[in-house]
Parts: sequence; structure tokens; C-alpha cells
Amino acid sequence: MQKITPFLWFDGDAEEAANFYVSIFKNSKIGRIARYGKEGFEIHGRPAGTVMTVEFELEGQKFVALNGGPHFTFSPAISFQVDCATQEEVDRYWEKLSEGGDETVQQCGWLKDKFGLSWQIVPAGLAELLGDKDPERSGRAMQAMLQMKKLDIAKLRQAHTG
Repeated sequence: MQKITPFLWFDGDAEEAANFYVSIFKNSKIGRIARYGKEGFEIHGRPAGTVMTVEFELEGQKFVALNGGPHFTFSPAISFQVDCATQEEVDRYWEKLSEGGDETVQQCGWLKDKFGLSWQIVPAGLAELLGDKDPERSGRAMQAMLQMKKLDIAKLRQAHTG
């Protein structure tokens, strides 16, 4: 049993978002879908039978998406990091997750998807480059990363090496 489950508040497109995310990540699935009843209409304002929550799983991580209305929106202060083994994987996740998203906030491997959720698409080896004990090498890698939208591990390694 997973102890902590991210609970994501959407205006009214929780099911669409869950289906979108499941279509991107290979080991993923939609779980239980709960629907609003007539009870509580005066509070939630959702017609009976419409989707209330969608449980879904991405690469073994469980999530719940709620159609909670326009009261709250996502902030880049919370993001999901996707660790990628290859540049091809970085490219694939970047392309899929950024489709229809806000291009003005793409920087340093971060993107905002079409639902307003922030993601970090991170290539393997980035932490080692940025955490190198040689401040000149790590500084060059950091400077290169700061110039990128989608991260390019070959260019980061090249900058790191000098």
C-alpha cells in the first residue's frame, strides 16, 4: 500500500488529464472513477453522474484527480520529476507533456502541461554534473543548463568537461 498519494485538483477535466498522463507513461493505468451524486450539489455544484475523482497510476505511482472547480490552480512550486535514462527518453517525455502547454515557462528542463501541472524532465547524470566537487566544472554545467529549455545531456557534459 502506498502511504502518500498526490491528490490533484482540476476544474473539470480530471478524467481527461488522467487519460492524457496514462497515454504518455508506459506502465500506467486508470483505476476507480467516482461520480458526484445529487447529495451535496449546493456545495459542489456538479450534476449527478459527472466525474468526481479518477484514480490513476503512472509507473507505479498512484494519483487521484479531483474535479473540484475553479477555486484552486496548480503552481510551479509543486512539480513532478521524470527521471530519464537516455536523451531519447527526455525528448519523448518533453514532446508529449509539453504538447498544448505553456511554452513561456519552459526552462532548465521544466515545463507546464496543458492542464497547468509542472514537470521536470531530467536526464540521467545531471545531478553528478551539477554536484561535481570541482566548482568550475559544475559551474559550466549549470551555466549551460540555465540556457536550455529541454535539457540536452550531451551539451551539458560537453560544458562540464570544458
